[in-house]
Amino acid sequence: MNTLDQRIISQLLGNARASYAEIGKVVGLSAPAVKRRVDRLLDSGVLRGFTAVVDPQALGWGTEAFVELHCRGNVSPTRIRAHVESLPEVAAAYTVSGAADAIIHLRAADIHHLESALERLRALDIVESTVSTVVLSTLLERPPVPQ
Repeated sequence: MNTLDQRIISQLLGNARASYAEIGKVVGLSAPAVKRRVDRLLDSGVLRGFTAVVDPQALGWGTEAFVELHCRGNVSPTRIRAHVESLPEVAAAYTVSGAADAIIHLRAADIHHLESALERLRALDIVESTVSTVVLSTLLERPPVPQ
């Protein structure tokens, strides 16, 4: 990946709906050249796809929490994922270093919905205990920036 690829990625991060011609004007390439580079970035896995960015609060899912998940015994990341992906409130799950086995990002409609999701998470047979932190406000959220 070179600086032209990085500039193309920056343009896509700013507006993924921009045409190859529009991106080409900014980065100094023809539309076909931009398309070839985007295709190569997709093939190599640098770009994983294109998506709409939706405000969860606008959809009624404005309550969030981060939950430390402590498992019973030695549970593989694959098994943790298999258990938590069945819960629709799980926005993301990460394995982490430290005392917890994973960090789970939950989204819910309100505090009662969040409590219900936490109860279902705690009821999973792999879960020993959880530690929850409810999000009060989002201070900063941004996509990765190419270096």
